Amino acid sequence: MGAYRADDDYDYLFKVVLIGDSGVGKSNLLSRFTRNEFSLESKSTIGVEFATRSIHVDDKVVKAQIWDTAGQERFIVFLGLPGCPANDMDRMVFFYIDAWFSGKSNRERKQTDKRKYRAITSAYYRGAVGALLVYDVTRHVTFENVERWLKELRDHTDSNIVIMLVGNKADLRHLRAVSTEDATAFAERENTFFMETSALESLNVENAFTEVLTQIYRVVSRKALDIGDDPAALPKGQTINVGNKDDVSAVKKVGCCSA
Repeated sequence: MGAYRADDDYDYLFKVVLIGDSGVGKSNLLSRFTRNEFSLESKSTIGVEFATRSIHVDDKVVKAQIWDTAGQERFIVFLGLPGCPANDMDRMVFFYIDAWFSGKSNRERKQTDKRKYRAITSAYYRGAVGALLVYDVTRHVTFENVERWLKELRDHTDSNIVIMLVGNKADLRHLRAVSTEDATAFAERENTFFMETSALESLNVENAFTEVLTQIYRVVSRKALDIGDDPAALPKGQTINVGNKDDVSAVKKVGCCSA
């Protein structure tokens, strides 16, 4: 079975990833946008979580599939069920394991760790058309690491990916360690969008996700116009994959159903 179901009510399906250091609030941004929930006792993400939400852009229904992962270099083991395509997220099981290989030297474990992490990183980013790169405005080190996260993102995605730099926890004004001016300058230099948010106060969370999804829609629409308004004829690429039912980010074909 493919990624489409006959009763899915959307025109576009876009994969968006949340990246950034551990503890910056990625999971609460996700839960605030998709379920309007916030947890003060939120724990570090184990493995990969994802949620979906649909919004209207122009006269189209855009469904976002948003992936959230741990901000540490830990391992995720992807165990697909029999007959399940690798990107059919509704039928996948994710397990988290620590890097521990009994009977091997530290050097061997580290070499194996790096190979596994590279493979997992590629799988996480594959098919992403948008990203929210999150840092904590009260922890300057998380902003310092943004450049590394951005490089990793761009190394694994298409050049057309829409990126939003997000300074989260803006409600903690008395603890601010990263100025808005510094973040704005970084975003302008790297050609990304930028917003400050508070998942706690629901400040700009809706705006940040909606802006990313809207900009992705604009990219896809421009591509469709360039080839004569035929979305199914769009060229296949790593990011904007249109008309292939096994791709995560795609345009839903009218009248198409999976067997």
